Amino acid sequence: MPVIALVGNKGGAGKTTLCVNLATAFASKSPTVILDADPQQSSLQWRGIADENAIIDVYEANHDVNQAYHNIGNQYTNCLIDCPPSVHSEQMQQALRIADLAIIPVQPSPLDIWATVHVESEVEAARKDNPNLKALLLINQFETRTQLSKIMRRALAELSLPAAETQVKRRAVYRNSFLEGRTVHDFGKRGAQASEEIHQLIQEMENHL
Repeated sequence: MPVIALVGNKGGAGKTTLCVNLATAFASKSPTVILDADPQQSSLQWRGIADENAIIDVYEANHDVNQAYHNIGNQYTNCLIDCPPSVHSEQMQQALRIADLAIIPVQPSPLDIWATVHVESEVEAARKDNPNLKALLLINQFETRTQLSKIMRRALAELSLPAAETQVKRRAVYRNSFLEGRTVHDFGKRGAQASEEIHQLIQEMENHL
């Protein structure tokens, strides 16, 4: 079962929104679970307002990621871990040591880039215990018309971790769908471009798994 950790060192990077959209896309093909290791429990709150027939299971993992992972057994094909936005959190450190792939969303801002340097160091530390851990930087909430967004890829190239070719753009449908307990995949034409971004990202992720 591939384990994918959504990690970061700064709040507001869109980590949880990305997590539920990725998980729903995975779940359309095979059983998928989210372990919510963030004390804010945003993934659990999203599941609480989602349709009772939603195809995603979300479990609390804030107190012990390892135990939560052990508890789900082998009933799922994919596991995503929604981590707290802090490299110093025990939850993130546990997640990186059981994950196959870490996805690191980075918004187009200097603060996000600086915060990512610390995540990069934590990934390297985790590889001492988990040498097969892969990691992928992701430009999230990308805005095509801003100069800062345009220089993001050059800035990320200075880091040792690879960056995804896919860029997730800033779209209202991501925010609106999350607030309704849904995902962009539920919005037909309104969510088509966003859904395509998510599926492109999954293809890249699968190449790293």
